[in-house]
Amino acid sequence: MDPRQIDIAQFDYLLPEDRIAVRPMQPRDHSRLLIYQQEQLRERLFRDLPNEIGAGAQLCVNDSRVIPARLIFEKPTGGRIELFCLEPDGNYADVSTALGCRERVQWRCLIGGASKWKSGQVLQHPLPGLSPDETLTAHFLEKQETDFRIEFHWPETAGTFAEVLERAGRIPLPPYIKRSSDTQDLHDYQTSYARADGSVAAPTAGLHFTEALFTKLDEKQIDRLPLTLHVGAGTFKPVTAHRLNDHAMHGEWIQLKKETLNRLRAHTSTRIAVGTTALRTLESIYWLGHRLCLDKNASVDRLTQWEPYQNPADISVHSALEAILDRMEKQGTDSLWARTELLIAPGYQIRMADALITNFHQPRSTLLLLVSALVGDDWKRIYQHALDNNFRFLSYGDSSLLWRCV
Repeated sequence: MDPRQIDIAQFDYLLPEDRIAVRPMQPRDHSRLLIYQQEQLRERLFRDLPNEIGAGAQLCVNDSRVIPARLIFEKPTGGRIELFCLEPDGNYADVSTALGCRERVQWRCLIGGASKWKSGQVLQHPLPGLSPDETLTAHFLEKQETDFRIEFHWPETAGTFAEVLERAGRIPLPPYIKRSSDTQDLHDYQTSYARADGSVAAPTAGLHFTEALFTKLDEKQIDRLPLTLHVGAGTFKPVTAHRLNDHAMHGEWIQLKKETLNRLRAHTSTRIAVGTTALRTLESIYWLGHRLCLDKNASVDRLTQWEPYQNPADISVHSALEAILDRMEKQGTDSLWARTELLIAPGYQIRMADALITNFHQPRSTLLLLVSALVGDDWKRIYQHALDNNFRFLSYGDSSLLWRCV
């Protein structure tokens, strides 16, 4: 199947609004778990996960941390303008570099109330813990095709831009959660293992894990391998084009660490991706290595959405990982950053994982296309079962463990 010819209408379904979870289950690991394996469905609770995974398996988790990316500025006249910080401007090597900037940084943003922001007007936001004259200021630079380029300034005493956001920002809940974020979301909309600042949406498959559950997984010698993909707001972008060929896949930053690649290379047992972002990271790693196998001098800073479908040469996972490690060895680096636009859709062969832990996704979404690439047309049966049996959907909803169709 050529995914570029897919009619997105085939991936639509009716999702009643009352099935969208607005708060997570408490405790986290008491959420429901729908298991799909060998074309059969069964139900468990998420805390039963250790019983569903064989000893020695590898769980690949996305350790990216959601940043408080929403900034609300109040004008002297009383009007409010909201800036949603999407990602750094292209002048920075990677997300961590931009978040580590001091005193000024340029960021791509969405603007709520943009028509109220007059040309030349500088917005100011107080920074808690500092004096009233030490503020964050926003300067409008440029309107781009899908967003705006903004330059932020702040006093050196406020620290890095990451620290500025922690002082002044709010957690950006998904657009389908029709309420304002609150202090509880600071905890709820963050995985227990989040470490690397940079996401503007949570890798929500990981929200179900608790330390007690990890203890049980450890007892079965199930390896936990951290990956880093900074989730962008594009994850919520529906496919509006009739044919997938006309859909521009959003890009996201991934970090490749030598330790991670070595552990991936050494592991020969079952591998499970925790979330679509973890699976996207794993598959992107393969294709970057695939490129180096074909051309050892190729760049590995960006993977485009259709490259895997245009270069289908059969190269082993081991060889692909070796190629990246060889590149890192030659460059004398322990870490590489790359931007992935990989689109995983029916017709794509998944190479890096045997199963996927994931929540239930929006109709007409690229995330649903990814699920279909894993389980085929059975995604319809899986989702109908979830709808018929009162599973909770989307970011704060219930979970599934989907084994790849062989």
